[in-house]
Amino acid sequence: MKRGQDVIRILMVCLGNICRSPMAEFIMKDMIEKEHLGNRFYVASAATSTEEIGNPVHPGTRKKLRDYGISTDGKYAVQLSRKDYDKYDYLIGMEQRNVTNMLRILGGDLDGKVRRLLDFSSDPRDIADPWYTGNFDRTYDDVYEGCKALLTYILEQETEAR
Repeated sequence: MKRGQDVIRILMVCLGNICRSPMAEFIMKDMIEKEHLGNRFYVASAATSTEEIGNPVHPGTRKKLRDYGISTDGKYAVQLSRKDYDKYDYLIGMEQRNVTNMLRILGGDLDGKVRRLLDFSSDPRDIADPWYTGNFDRTYDDVYEGCKALLTYILEQETEAR
């Protein structure tokens, strides 16, 4: 995806926008800042459902990120909308079910922007929802792996585009 000097816009998406997608949003922001690339990226997150809209990040996600010095202050669940397709370069679901719901909400994916986060890794798979599993450690590891792979992919695409 050729972007030149434009800001690269990434939207992380899960079912409720309180566990996995905000975890991905804030891990990705932290990675980007540590690479001194903050001015080149905009990262946000959203839900496919309406169940948690307006709610803060789940306490399990907040605690896990706090262990790494990452704050989620000010984040409240919002819902994905059809207009988001034109606003973002990458719309990233945490599992195949999210992708299916994203495509329904977005009305399709003509430009190939919608993928699962771990599709960028060497081991493509779904990221389990800790709302159901209770395993925020495993979710963190999977999300971190996916964010690292996605950032590497984007930076390689940028290099090739030059």
